[in-house]
Amino acid sequence: MTLPIDLTDRCALVTGVTSGIGVGIARRLAEAGCDIAGCGRRGDDSAEADAFRQVVEQHGRKAHYVSADLSEPDGPAGVIDASAEALGGLDVIVSNAGRNVFRGAADCTEADWDDCMQLDLASHWRLAKSAKPHLDRAALPVFIVISSNHAWNTIPGCFPYNVAKAGLNAMVQSLAIEWGPKVRAVGVAPGFIDTPGNDTWFDSFPDPAAERARTERMHPVGRLGTVDEIGALCAFLSSEHAAFISGTTLLVDGGRGALMQDD
Repeated sequence: MTLPIDLTDRCALVTGVTSGIGVGIARRLAEAGCDIAGCGRRGDDSAEADAFRQVVEQHGRKAHYVSADLSEPDGPAGVIDASAEALGGLDVIVSNAGRNVFRGAADCTEADWDDCMQLDLASHWRLAKSAKPHLDRAALPVFIVISSNHAWNTIPGCFPYNVAKAGLNAMVQSLAIEWGPKVRAVGVAPGFIDTPGNDTWFDSFPDPAAERARTERMHPVGRLGTVDEIGALCAFLSSEHAAFISGTTLLVDGGRGALMQDD
């Protein structure tokens, strides 16, 4: 007996689909049967937008791309309207768009703070508000927020990113309480995921391979996570099998947070 994740003909919006985790989420949702709208800052004719469309269409699903800056106050509403019109509705929202803004608390400027809070916190709230009327009309609606392990445990110099991500965890709780039982809200908090952005991080060290190996040893599973693993979790959370999961943020960090200190 199998336990299929069948999202056939459901309509999803995934923000931040031009790189990293967003690509894995779009791929897994398309594999499960979703038509997908995606957004990013890249133009509609960019290589990244084309790559998103190919990821979705290779599974026989409809893809629609919207170029938008979600840090702008009107950006999220525009993306929701365009996506719902293109797909004929929205059943699943994965609010993934974000950007690392890493400073020390004393060195963080007002501009750093505002930049981080607009994209990494406020844009998710604005997207949720704009999406609610569409989710209210869906059969099995869910709003998924991509948070971070930094919401629980962080390291020096990762302010104010960790503050914004902790705020997302609280937002998930409020949405679940206020919008249930019709709409579920769930957070996913990835840890160290193998992405091009993390390659850039490793490349900043004198010996990138050694730093990568050291980082992998910090994880009880002995490796970094993959974007497809985060995508698969989002597909599960969008399915009927996860209908009792709401108001919580799931930490997906390969056991990293279980360690009291680094080896």
